[in-house]
Amino acid sequence: MYKKLSEVLLPAAENNYAVGHFNINNMEILQAIMQAAQAQKSPVILGTSEGAIKYAGIHFLKKIVDAAVENYPDIPVVLHLDHGRTMSLIQACIKNGWTSIMYDGSNLSYEQNAKNTREIAQLAHEKGVSVEGELGTIGGAEDNVNAREIVYTEPEIAAKFVKQTQVDALAIAIGTSHGAYKFAGKQQLDTGRLKVINELITTPLVLHGASAVPKEIIEKAKKYGAQLEGAEGVPEEQITRAIKNGINKINTDTDIRLTFTATIREFLSNNPKEFDPRKILGVAREQMQKVAEHRMQLFGSAGKI
Repeated sequence: MYKKLSEVLLPAAENNYAVGHFNINNMEILQAIMQAAQAQKSPVILGTSEGAIKYAGIHFLKKIVDAAVENYPDIPVVLHLDHGRTMSLIQACIKNGWTSIMYDGSNLSYEQNAKNTREIAQLAHEKGVSVEGELGTIGGAEDNVNAREIVYTEPEIAAKFVKQTQVDALAIAIGTSHGAYKFAGKQQLDTGRLKVINELITTPLVLHGASAVPKEIIEKAKKYGAQLEGAEGVPEEQITRAIKNGINKINTDTDIRLTFTATIREFLSNNPKEFDPRKILGVAREQMQKVAEHRMQLFGSAGKI
């Protein structure tokens, strides 16, 4: 069943768990995530980036998500635009049935970000669509989100931003990065900053760039030819601590991509005569489901439906 972002995040905030946001780009990724949600009895947020929409097409993506919702009627599903930056794309997603919009104005001045986010929230709320805003910037690069330095979210400004814009969720910067190269050395999430933000506002908080980049997946990918030296993710104990201190939505994309790539590299290396895409993609789908299930368990959303 389709749900707005607010409908899955408010119970998470009230009961101190997080709902997983998983980016989708094709049918196999979507199937893996939905099968994981069914197995774990978890709500799920399906994220579509600007790059995914350009790759697959807005109507193709909507139709395969429609099929997923029809085939898994008991799973609360949020169809979410991830890092939307243009009004044309945001309007197209609202028109085509997305139930949630993330407007990313984090590269703008505070005044322009707040103004744009407020206008988009008013537009979306009139259509019954939730809105996520972003304040501060996270590092790294992924999809069409360009590399940039981390600009940590200031708690008092976050409280002001939420009041001005009336967003349903707020993505904050406390030390994460997009992509496979998140942490170096002993870098930590700024849990103290998160605690203060959570004390000042009641709006559900979002953590982007929070994939774990599991070492076993990296090693498998490297064994079969991938060049991923230095890849490092967010340790699970820091994710758990973030959830305890107010994070209610966690984005996962890199872990799914790495699992997809590592599994296909391994399969093709071990089966050099195979050319059936169903067999090649099928094994990747199985492994992506396992990763998604583990994330749902880690976030605490398992068993919540």
